Amino acid sequence: MTKAIILVLDSFGIGSAPDAEKFGDAGANTFSSIARAFANAKGRQLALPNLARLGLVKAAFAASSEIAAVADLEPVQGAYGFAAELSSGKDTPSGHWEIAGVPVLFDWGYFHNKQQSFPQELIDELCLRTGVAGILGNCHASGTDILVKLGDEHVQSGMPICYTSADSVFQVAAHEEHFGLDKLYHFCEVARELLDPYNIGRVIARPFLGDNAQNYARTGNRKDYSVLPPAPTLLDKLTQAGGTVISIGKIADIYAHQGISKAVKANGLAALVDTTLQEYAKAPDRSLIFTNLVDFDQNYGHRRDPIGYGEALEYFDSRLPEITAALDENSVLLMTADHGCDPTWVGTEHTREYVPVLFSGPQVAPVNLAERQSFADMGQTLAEFFGLEKLAYGESFLAQTRIKI
Repeated sequence: MTKAIILVLDSFGIGSAPDAEKFGDAGANTFSSIARAFANAKGRQLALPNLARLGLVKAAFAASSEIAAVADLEPVQGAYGFAAELSSGKDTPSGHWEIAGVPVLFDWGYFHNKQQSFPQELIDELCLRTGVAGILGNCHASGTDILVKLGDEHVQSGMPICYTSADSVFQVAAHEEHFGLDKLYHFCEVARELLDPYNIGRVIARPFLGDNAQNYARTGNRKDYSVLPPAPTLLDKLTQAGGTVISIGKIADIYAHQGISKAVKANGLAALVDTTLQEYAKAPDRSLIFTNLVDFDQNYGHRRDPIGYGEALEYFDSRLPEITAALDENSVLLMTADHGCDPTWVGTEHTREYVPVLFSGPQVAPVNLAERQSFADMGQTLAEFFGLEKLAYGESFLAQTRIKI
């Protein structure tokens, strides 16, 4: 059967992009920074033999000329390269949409003020339409730090915690039991409508549980409310042509549920891998299984935890043989990222970086794909793989891999 899996290792950049200086990210390198910190802390190299065999180390060195503290392995068993982002931002929707062939060539709206971030008229209308007495936060903040700071006050007052970041985002944290999931989702739906004139990319519901500031923790019931991609993506083209697109994790939310045949939730790296394997096994012919491995970004990149990031990479690498072994003769696996998030960089935001392009499968030749000028090359390649009409952006590398379609 003809199937494809896309695994987005959320935030796994492999070196500063050509325009990184414009974003204040010249010198950022998520992979190299993790490997260096891991080796210093553990006294050994990161063990990523399966990713290395698929060309990760070679792609990373080509992207940055930095030798990561990870052993390279021969022979390479897949096509490998690295891609620069064409989109104007370094956010999640831009990266994912561009992977699917639709770069974001406009500027998102942002809330630039670190304190008192949101316009008062927005807050007033949001409170009026949702019936809450007010909001807490109204600032730039780390999603975990703000729970420690404001979680108790939220539980006592019933006011949701609203915050933003350097991304085009409006985030709402609320306690699942004291505030309620349905109430949180409704609040975010109203916020999504009100934020459209501000051109904000995402509203994110961030439910949490716990008894006090020491044990408040986010749950797996996060929900993203994204604007629609500005043009039909690979996902739209495949479903319109009778194919199937299966979203694992937050993919459906990122694409505003456009071009999605089936959405499956999973929480945590192990569950995301398990669910990918389960859905692949029962997916029909001409299916795309699309998974975002969010833990790398939200648990380690943003929290500036390079050691935890390295341990999570090692765990993922240990599961990779299950995925490659499951591939049918005519199926492919694409692994990439949507942006960087160097856990040793200044601040807690994404970093503008190259992303890996690791393309493998029983028929894929082990070739060097070199530098790709846009993430959209990946979408164009899969469009050709599935026999779809050509997308507006991207250059397919399918012929280079010598795969027969």
